Amino acid sequence: MSKDNHMSEEILSLKGVVKSFPGVLANDHIDFSLKKGEIHTLLGENGAGKTTLMNILYGLYTPDEGEIFIDGQKVIIHSPADALSHGIGMVHQHFMLIPNMSVCENIILGNESKKRGLIDEEQATGRIETLSEKYKFSLNPGDMVKDLPIGMQQKVEILKALYREATVLILDEPTAVLTPQESEELFEILRSLKDEGKSIIFISHKLKEVLEISDIITVLRDGKAIGSVRPDQTDEGHLANMMVGREVILKVHKEKMHKGKPVLEVNDLTVFDRRGVSVVNGINFNVHSGEIYGVAGVQGNGQTELVEALTGLLPFVSGEVIIDGAKIEGDNPREVFERGTAHIPEDRHKYGLVLPYPIRDNLVLCSYYHKPFSKRLALNFPVIIEKSSKLLKEFDIKASSILDITETLSGGNQQKTVVARELGREVKLLIAAQPTRGLDVGSIEYIHKKIVETRDAGCAVLLVSSELDEILSLSDTIGVIYKGQIVKTLSSEEATKEQLGLLMAGILEKT
Repeated sequence: MSKDNHMSEEILSLKGVVKSFPGVLANDHIDFSLKKGEIHTLLGENGAGKTTLMNILYGLYTPDEGEIFIDGQKVIIHSPADALSHGIGMVHQHFMLIPNMSVCENIILGNESKKRGLIDEEQATGRIETLSEKYKFSLNPGDMVKDLPIGMQQKVEILKALYREATVLILDEPTAVLTPQESEELFEILRSLKDEGKSIIFISHKLKEVLEISDIITVLRDGKAIGSVRPDQTDEGHLANMMVGREVILKVHKEKMHKGKPVLEVNDLTVFDRRGVSVVNGINFNVHSGEIYGVAGVQGNGQTELVEALTGLLPFVSGEVIIDGAKIEGDNPREVFERGTAHIPEDRHKYGLVLPYPIRDNLVLCSYYHKPFSKRLALNFPVIIEKSSKLLKEFDIKASSILDITETLSGGNQQKTVVARELGREVKLLIAAQPTRGLDVGSIEYIHKKIVETRDAGCAVLLVSSELDEILSLSDTIGVIYKGQIVKTLSSEEATKEQLGLLMAGILEKT
């Protein structure tokens, strides 16, 4: 069957889907359809309603209103088992695998074929090997999942759906934890699945990859379907505009750096995670004033613990950290703050904000005990109100008042509140961990601009991000982290996405 023939056949549609949660209308009368042999992307920022819509299709949520049709027949999907019975499989952003089980055991779990009352592992292994060979997965059914790299674990998830004879595959943010090479391998797999008539719903917020892989793109914004376009009829700027409702400058503009003295010096630092496992292993690097030093790596290579150790949230076992010429003892966030350090944490809810507090209080969380915000052990509210009102305006935080409760803000405005507090004072070092995770492209544009302004004011910036485009566009110097060590340092001018991807996977260049 030719591509044109099988892509004219509609196999699935959602009509008028509504789903609300307390205080949030996640899906607002959404229509969506999928054709045979088509890669249809759902594009939108976190909170746009993409995952909710697909969780309805996969039977994890029940819609408040709306209908699902498969091959023209109305169906009710109560559970993932129902979805699978209709040929729908889903690969979640956070994999649903059991690490201490083998590839084979994970794939057949809940779908075991039996022989004389026992699991027929031989038959299952044979079928898995056949599927793995067909799609060039190079998976060994006997390997333990915990020993596989992230990219291979994702292949196990895809194979699990194919083993259950899924004809429709939903992939939720599938490249979020992959290197560029692993992403390209995934795209090859998706193209081969499409060529044999399988249909794919691809959920993403990454504009470049969406244009590369999709046959059609449907944009969601604030729970509504804004429209559908084909990749040859659009570009990144147009898609960004559809996602946020205004024109967005996607390119980061920055002047040549003026590198000064080292502000952050990290020497032979070793850090254990909270389980007592060594995850930062004798790491060395320096960050200078006027420089953005980007740490590139696949999530889970020690970045989180490195940042927590540098900001006093986690003790370090050995080595030294020097901030602006003074050694820090570690395990003391206030000590780090008092050395002139700003911290945009990876998890803004856990470490960045006190959500039930008003915006006003969150904007002075680091400074309330200093003059002029307090005098004689009492808070000086007129000064706090003046300062927080100024920051609200200066950092474009969308709120009716500084007394609004912080948890009522959108994710982007919560992040702007963190950025306003941290950069609304004199700082020598900014440590920014995943500063734009889950934000719309408009908020990303704003935060990138603020980071560059901070560097241009002579501050040293340590940027830790799993978004390679962010690392390449913002950084002056890039250090690649792998298994808790910087394996290579290079300038952003010489770095390429392909080279960084190999280094992130631990494939070091031959000298």
